[in-house]
Amino acid sequence: MSNEESIPQPRAGVMKIAAYVPGRSKAVPGVKLHKLSSNESPLGPSEKAKQAYLAVAGKLEDYPDGASSELREAIGAVHGLNPANILCGNGSDDILSLIAHTYLNDGDEAVFSEHAFLVYRIDTLASGATPVVVPEKDFTVDVDAMLACVNAKTKVVFLANPNNPTGTYLPFEEVRRLHAGLPEKVLLVLDAAYAEYVRRNDYEAGIELVSSSRNVVMTRTFSKIFGLAALRIGWCYGPAHVIDALNRTRGPFNVNAAALAAGTAAIRDRDHVEASIAHNEEWLTWTSEAIRELGLQVTPSAGNFILIHFPDEDGKRAGDADTFLVNRGYVLRQVAAYGLPNALRMTIGSKEANRGVVESLKEFLGKA
Repeated sequence: MSNEESIPQPRAGVMKIAAYVPGRSKAVPGVKLHKLSSNESPLGPSEKAKQAYLAVAGKLEDYPDGASSELREAIGAVHGLNPANILCGNGSDDILSLIAHTYLNDGDEAVFSEHAFLVYRIDTLASGATPVVVPEKDFTVDVDAMLACVNAKTKVVFLANPNNPTGTYLPFEEVRRLHAGLPEKVLLVLDAAYAEYVRRNDYEAGIELVSSSRNVVMTRTFSKIFGLAALRIGWCYGPAHVIDALNRTRGPFNVNAAALAAGTAAIRDRDHVEASIAHNEEWLTWTSEAIRELGLQVTPSAGNFILIHFPDEDGKRAGDADTFLVNRGYVLRQVAAYGLPNALRMTIGSKEANRGVVESLKEFLGKA
């Protein structure tokens, strides 16, 4: 018996997973760090969320509410939803994983686009299913190509809208067309992590489609616009039968008490949300245009980040730019794992950070 055969073996598919690597959080010593690698909010959380978080410190011995009742009620009140159709989790990653483990069996297939969130592939393989990767068109999901990959083995279709790391989105008529082309037994998962940032008349996060369908679920997060990434809070809205199934497979206390308190306060603080939207709208436009003026391609983004493409020239590639920027304290996200080896994703940060990246790129390109 070989050494490999004499140890416990993970289920098929697990060892095919490339472990998720988060955005870096360190620059070189001696320079001010501007972390622009994880799409975190430059404004941070609201003061009301901070106060709610601190108030939990006096009762850390108590288990949290396993049903996330107050948070679900707050989400329902803000979005006009029935709390019974909402499930909360330890970040939307937790919910995406729950969906995969609940609905995918060995031999099933899950469909997602070429440059989609890496977690879809991880969760699919971890569930024993097969990932089906669909080519994109101009860094945007191709609905026809997606539908062409759906077959009798397809059980889940993941759609990030807007997509990370490209920042592109599908107009909602296209999302409806995708849904209309799916068999009723295929679950369409609308990952709307960046929905709050989108300022487009033809965009919808998916609430209406979920409400009128039996095979659509929408996931959301508190990690981005609400600035609560450290607390890991996500939620989903779905048909009663989907929520029932997910409640049977989730952990009994899968959201901690501090997260529940901060999230409940955060979603009700609409002034802070509006301030975050206004900041992003101003600096997304400014940063995109400024970088294009340097001669670099920037994929149009509907989120709080941009995808910057670099020339295929010695000394000017994305890796070269990354090293140059890190040495000046600007940490962006390498996206080779997403099939984009010559691009960097930049989170829209503070005024200082955005201007600093542009000036550094100008120097990097020899245009200072």
